[in-house]
Amino acid sequence: MSDVLSFDTDVLVVGGGMAGAWTALGAAREGAQVVLVDKGYCGTSGVTATAGPGHWWVPPEQRAAVVAQRAQQGLGLADPAWMLRILDTTWRHLPTIASHYRFGVDAQGQTVYRALRGPEYMRALRALVEAAGVRVLDHHPALELLRHDDGSVAGAAGQQRRTGRVWSARAGAVVLASGGCAFLSKLLGADNNTGDGLLMAAELGAELSGMEFTNGYTVAPVYSSMTRAMSYVFARYFDASGRELDIPPGPGSTVALATALQHGPVFCSLDRMPRDLRELLPTISPNVLPAFARRGIDPFHDRFEIALRGEGTVRGIGGLRVASEACETTVPNLFVAGDTASREAVAGAVSGGGNVNSAWALSSGLWAGQGAARRARQAGRRLRHAAQGAGQAGLRPQRAGVAPDTATALARLQRPMLDPALNLFRHGAALARSQRDLDSDWADWRAHAGGDATQALRHREMAALLATARWSLASALARTESRGMHLRTDAPATLPTFAHPIHAGGLDRVWTRAPAPTPQALPA
Repeated sequence: MSDVLSFDTDVLVVGGGMAGAWTALGAAREGAQVVLVDKGYCGTSGVTATAGPGHWWVPPEQRAAVVAQRAQQGLGLADPAWMLRILDTTWRHLPTIASHYRFGVDAQGQTVYRALRGPEYMRALRALVEAAGVRVLDHHPALELLRHDDGSVAGAAGQQRRTGRVWSARAGAVVLASGGCAFLSKLLGADNNTGDGLLMAAELGAELSGMEFTNGYTVAPVYSSMTRAMSYVFARYFDASGRELDIPPGPGSTVALATALQHGPVFCSLDRMPRDLRELLPTISPNVLPAFARRGIDPFHDRFEIALRGEGTVRGIGGLRVASEACETTVPNLFVAGDTASREAVAGAVSGGGNVNSAWALSSGLWAGQGAARRARQAGRRLRHAAQGAGQAGLRPQRAGVAPDTATALARLQRPMLDPALNLFRHGAALARSQRDLDSDWADWRAHAGGDATQALRHREMAALLATARWSLASALARTESRGMHLRTDAPATLPTFAHPIHAGGLDRVWTRAPAPTPQALPA
């Protein structure tokens, strides 16, 4: 079609957040021609741009002990070798952005690499990506992947948001770095994170892993999406009568807060925050205090009502299964980075939080970019081979009919994925009911949604949200135990027989399975 923007490249990167930018750098530094397409604007997209991301920053002499402790916390699902890889990669590559980013210094005059200022970090990565010769196409969301007849990925296609013009890209390799899925929970910076990459990869047959670990939560004022959790390390909590609740501050407070919220409103005070940190807060997290000031609240003296915002896979663990050290998926020539990938190898059964997740985004981005560049160099762009669009639900309806109402479908999937009563305190019967409901909604969406170019992006996002929720529910049902952040009230024990990942996939029919046992070497 003459009105289609068509191009080809060695490596196509889908997503322009932290992982996408590091991916583009990794591929470009390998000598590949790289195009990066982003749903938003590379440099402000994603959760990093609104945050103060810390990186897992451990000196070499301390790594063995730190990794051993973290592996124990991962409850049998983490791999120390992968942890050591991201520590080493982060240590060697994070300082290389100093040409475009001003790192802070501590009281002893030592450079502080562990914590960065999100807006400046992403601005620096954007500048570095452009300096490396990467072609950046902002506001060009990918809607589907292209497939060769042999099942390998051939590129992607999407739409220019400003004009509605279709674009189509052929590539020797594709990297999905489009973020995780927060189920539109109002997690700060995550409205673009609707699971698009998971859906597109699954349409080519890619497998997922760790999707049961999608029930992380963070504290926020009830009236705000300001989900910056650092300040709540110093929190005290109260019920509506003013009685202080016995909830210790810190990351272990989620279950206690969710329990308290089931009995009524909960209020918070940050009066325990030390004065020196209060003074530093506008520099460390400049977007935190304005959310209070607009309401006339002094969080260090006043009490304010709080809520728990679901974090989905963004602070959870699940994503596309990583099938190689270069972060290739189970689909040939399709690579994955950041929150789009499963982080079980580096986080285990507990959230990686900001530091492990940031180190993973940097490292997996570099590895995926390098791997994709090498694959494109070996295989070429294969432009003479035919390629077809793989997009289904929300793009190519199966039959004529009225598309389901988006708001209704969203509300139905958000309840099991965001309500702590269902998602944090899980029970097999409730999971099965939710799964039946969303299977029915998926069938309706698959049958009727799509066809209208003006609604293509929203219809695809809704399809991705539904698919991601169904994989999560199916994986939670399959793990009939409690492990890490996955809590089953009907199966509270942690069982040795479940010290393995749960793989998932499928669209019209979702499946789950345990991985095949790793062959053991015979004794000499």
